[in-house]
Amino acid sequence: MLAALLMLVIPVAAQGAKAPSTYDPDFQTFALADGDRAGTVLSDGSLALVSGQTSGTWTGPWRTTRSPFAQAVASWIADTPAGTWVQVELRARAADGHFTKWYVLGQWAYDDATFHRTSVGLQGDADGTVAIDTFVAAKDPMTAYQLRLTLNRPTAGTPTPTVARISAIASDPSKHLKTTSAKTLTERVELDVPEYSQEIHKGDYPEFDNGGEAWCSPTSTSMVVAYWKRGPTTDEYAYVLDDHPAHEDAWVDYAARFTYDYHYQGAGNWPFNVAYAGHFELTGAVTQLRSLAEAEQFVKAGIPLVASIAFNSGKLDGFPFKSTNGHLVVISGFEANGDPIVNDPAAPTDDQVRRTYDRAQFETAWQDATGGIVYLIYPPGHTLPTSLGNW
Repeated sequence: MLAALLMLVIPVAAQGAKAPSTYDPDFQTFALADGDRAGTVLSDGSLALVSGQTSGTWTGPWRTTRSPFAQAVASWIADTPAGTWVQVELRARAADGHFTKWYVLGQWAYDDATFHRTSVGLQGDADGTVAIDTFVAAKDPMTAYQLRLTLNRPTAGTPTPTVARISAIASDPSKHLKTTSAKTLTERVELDVPEYSQEIHKGDYPEFDNGGEAWCSPTSTSMVVAYWKRGPTTDEYAYVLDDHPAHEDAWVDYAARFTYDYHYQGAGNWPFNVAYAGHFELTGAVTQLRSLAEAEQFVKAGIPLVASIAFNSGKLDGFPFKSTNGHLVVISGFEANGDPIVNDPAAPTDDQVRRTYDRAQFETAWQDATGGIVYLIYPPGHTLPTSLGNW
């Protein structure tokens, strides 16, 4: 159903500031002007290849997290003209001071004609591993990390790829909030997020994981992208209608194709979904929230969130299935009593997507599974809530 979630029922990596609980995820967006560049240059604020170079790197500064972390997820906003691609890597520093090797967290290209975006398997060693899109420490937590970007193009005459933003979230979700958070809103708030079902796409495009339950992530991402009045043009998704005449929500099929991870063989790679949204002049990152109380601040600011959940049988009343080992939904509002209003793509049809879930049950399914993972997607310049170090 979803990439990293199959791994993440082990939570994520740790750090925080003056947070309301012991769970304190450490988020950082790195200034591309910092770090070391080789064969790359800053151009209008984005990282680009030097003229004549077919490959170049940016190595960011060390980030010492506020507390040791067990897992980390990087995310990025990049433009990759046809034939170009970007590789994102991470290495960490252990408590005894030794450095890990560089782990590949993703190889990204928007277009799939000449290069297939992919995660990279079989990277595990004594220090850690990569579970699709997430670095996971093997034993002891890490104390710091460093990111590296490699920009690639086939010839010096090909337009350069560019990276506008690189971020990472590190945490130890085993310390997540174990009790239900108190609501912060005094009245009902709901954002007008379009409602798309993943289930109406069941059987579509077997080469992109066959639709249906496998497409919760691109369906949720599509809802948020459309909320911001962005997305593919009718010309861009016309091939879907050629293949499936009169098909509803053809842009969901399009999103599944252009978020598809050719190693994982699914469309649920978290940073790939954020990078997809970036193609439509949106920005954002994968991050972790400590509670629905924090999610309320985003809804209040007009920002819906894609949240990653998992739970055992019967643990979320009203969910279309008995259980899930990994699922994405959109938090689009809150009832006056604090219950989250959710656009759940698991609904059988579009008109059944909007649901209200019990606050305690939903918060547990979200925090226990992924330590509060969300896709934070918004237009550049949109005002975010005040952060406690996790966005």
